[in-house]
Amino acid sequence: MAADEATRRRKLTVAVKDALRDLNIELSLLNRRFGGQVELREVDFSCLDLINRHGPMSPKELSRRAGLHPATLTGILDRLQNGGWIVRERDPESADRRAVTVRAVRERNSALYEVFSGMNNRMDALCADYTDDELTVIADFLRRTGGAGQQSADELAR
Repeated sequence: MAADEATRRRKLTVAVKDALRDLNIELSLLNRRFGGQVELREVDFSCLDLINRHGPMSPKELSRRAGLHPATLTGILDRLQNGGWIVRERDPESADRRAVTVRAVRERNSALYEVFSGMNNRMDALCADYTDDELTVIADFLRRTGGAGQQSADELAR
């Protein structure tokens, strides 16, 4: 009986991993199409999303969070600033007069919300099918999956 249970568990684990791979593909496709609508490259949108979610930060902090080389980030920030998505402001906390903070232009977010409204509505409908306890488990699983992905990316960066 234990062998049957182990086999069933392996099959379920493989099914979860396969579903995550499928999700990754679909979200990548969504992000590419989304980027085409608002004229943002995927990496540019990822950086903008980090700034929107975590608030103003230094380019060095953004580089670390995004896993990007600072020189690569400079071009991304230039494109975001030229598109009116972010501003670079002098960091008043720093003794170094060259230090800057990157801040999202919140007024531009309405363009993002409009393009993502279909996905947001579909996610609301999907979540409505689950109990609060089930949503708690799903949110925990997704957070832990994100953590596993971050750890794996950190390993690969070494």
